[in-house]
Amino acid sequence: MDLEECKNRINASLAMVKDAYAAVFPDKLKARRKELEERQNDPALYSDPKAAQAVNSEAKYIDNTLANFDKLFAKANDLLAMAELLESEADADLTEELFAETETLAKQAESAQISALLKGEYDKSDAILTLHAGAGGTEAQDWVSMLFRMYRMYCEKSGYTVDVIDRLDGDEAGIKSVTFTVRGINAYGYLKAEKGVHRLVRISPFDANARRHTSFASLEVMPEIKDEVSIVINPDDIRVDTYRSSGEGGQHINKTDSAIRITHFPTGIVVTCQNERSQTQNREMAFTMLRSKLVELKEREALEKAASIKGELKKIEWGSQIRSYVFQPYTLVKDHRTGYEDSDIASVMDGHIEEFIIDYLKKSA
Repeated sequence: MDLEECKNRINASLAMVKDAYAAVFPDKLKARRKELEERQNDPALYSDPKAAQAVNSEAKYIDNTLANFDKLFAKANDLLAMAELLESEADADLTEELFAETETLAKQAESAQISALLKGEYDKSDAILTLHAGAGGTEAQDWVSMLFRMYRMYCEKSGYTVDVIDRLDGDEAGIKSVTFTVRGINAYGYLKAEKGVHRLVRISPFDANARRHTSFASLEVMPEIKDEVSIVINPDDIRVDTYRSSGEGGQHINKTDSAIRITHFPTGIVVTCQNERSQTQNREMAFTMLRSKLVELKEREALEKAASIKGELKKIEWGSQIRSYVFQPYTLVKDHRTGYEDSDIASVMDGHIEEFIIDYLKKSA
């Protein structure tokens, strides 16, 4: 890449950022921020902690969004100025730095463009993820533990926080199922791209004959719905059971019936929570999970109705995996929805899945 090509790339990134900025309707965002500021300055707001939390969360989201665009505009202009300087005064070290920063800007511009596309009702929400092992016993359960590690590492790199809500370990190794929250801006908007069945092909470390095995795990992704007026839970429609917690949690675990299980009769949905320190906290989190599942069910039914009208309805089953991870006889991770693939499977398993997510969001927009 020479300086002229570098300037073209910077200008292309700048144009992408401008398009993304226009797509978030900045004037509306700024007007909304003023409304929120007025509410934040009203002492009456803080008599309702949930309302105050919602207002502060939305205000923080708007502040972060606008600040991010300001940084990108400033960075693009600084890089253009640096390129102009290098055209008249050559400097090898500074040129190398310019090229590297230009590549970084291109990725940040693409990320801003994708973020601007996240306009779903719940895209800004935190997310609740549940991994389930498919048929295959220990092999499938080990696959769940591998995927859980992959998502934790992705979240760490993305600045998201992860908290385990419920976990059921395998009898010999691995994890049968694990439910965890992911908190951060647009967590659900991005991670909804990962919903579906994930397929593993490898030489099993649990097979004495070193045969190749295929294993499956499913991932559910829901927005975390703490308070949704459109979701009404009738007390007569549910049963709440308490039971003794198991697994990690120190001495408090197993000594009290602090774990909560809620069964919703009309839908058959069952949610459990055992990782909080008290029954009250577990109960509150379990109801949050139930609301989230009901909202996700409502959205899925709407999508299925639209798809059936278009003749595009597909069953979600073990045979309809969204992505395959092949360790042997070659290494390849391939998304079957978009065709995107990466042969560096070690990097993918270390949480570098953003390219898969971005490619899916771009093609499904």
